[in-house]
Amino acid sequence: MSRNAELPIAVVDSGVGGISVLRELLRIMPNENYIYYGDSKNAPYGQKSKSEVLEITKNNLKYLKGLGIKALVIACNTATSAAAQALREENPELPIIGIEPAIKPAAKLGENPCVLVMATPLTLQEEKFRLLAERFADREEIIPLPCPGLVELIEADDKDGTETYLEKLFAPYADRKVDAVVLGCTHYPHVRRAIARYIPEGAVILDGGEGTARHTYNRLSELGLLRRSHETGKIRIINTSTNPRLPFFCKQLLYKKG
Repeated sequence: MSRNAELPIAVVDSGVGGISVLRELLRIMPNENYIYYGDSKNAPYGQKSKSEVLEITKNNLKYLKGLGIKALVIACNTATSAAAQALREENPELPIIGIEPAIKPAAKLGENPCVLVMATPLTLQEEKFRLLAERFADREEIIPLPCPGLVELIEADDKDGTETYLEKLFAPYADRKVDAVVLGCTHYPHVRRAIARYIPEGAVILDGGEGTARHTYNRLSELGLLRRSHETGKIRIINTSTNPRLPFFCKQLLYKKG
């Protein structure tokens, strides 16, 4: 492949959520160059129609290709469900990696584990999620947990509002045995500690960030597109609107250890 390995990997999301995926990419490939594209102007994606999200994501990719990129990571479950396949068909020359809820790892937790899947309404309505859930239906009990409005609370860094939301969300499961809670939106890892306070005792929290980062590494390795330099790469942050919280999330989450 003739694509320049020095070109950046583009990571796109509807706002600050995809920073949780970028953090995992940096852990695995710290020497790569990155463009983080936070589309706050069009956030949230999860309450838009599939056609709207598809058109938005196509336009975002067109812009990013104009900057010069070697791969696209769709760090948004909603956009992955609505647009990833169409983008791959229209851009066969570009590696496009999406993200999906960590239902597969949850199946390894024991015999028929009970799994709550937190996600935006659109993600849970899409065929991609339905097929994934059906694939593991004989190995685990999967309970979709739509979370309309949670992304907005996280984007606004509304801690009190988020705590109240999560308390109500998990109240019906307080006395039920739950083995795992899957974070099916890249915004949710930003409030992992708050989620941990309200989920049923003994449940583990899973998200797809690390798996997406490892898949990206494998794809670039297969295509000979890994950057050979041992120097730490550069990160360029682009936001489509004035989100005053974006620099805060970058500092707190990109460089937080552990």
